[in-house]
Amino acid sequence: QVQLLESGGGFVQAGGALRLSCEVSGLPFSKYHMGWFRQAPGKEREFVAAIPWSWSGGSTIYADSVEGRFTISRDDAKNAVYLQMSSLKPDDTAVYYCAALRNLVPRTADYWGKGTLVTVSS
Repeated sequence: QVQLLESGGGFVQAGGALRLSCEVSGLPFSKYHMGWFRQAPGKEREFVAAIPWSWSGGSTIYADSVEGRFTISRDDAKNAVYLQMSSLKPDDTAVYYCAALRNLVPRTADYWGKGTLVTVSS
């Protein structure tokens, strides 16, 4: 059974930082691209960041809205992917989802986590 379990969400003031984690089980983690998406209240889910599987030689990808503030990373030994978020803004408030991606372009997710809520106050 495939499981993606996000953690690390919470309440933070604008300008602050949070680190999200996603622990993955039940799939060959090192062979999957991984991504973070988010869904704000009343809006559609949107792409945040993606990291290719380790041996691909590819680069990380970021949405323009988070470029320079967020960093995605992975630890294949721990079957985990992370999202370090800094200089947070109220517009970053959303439920953040981890996804195991079949493709980076287009970003096609095979599996999703249940999400973790990030709330940024002004």
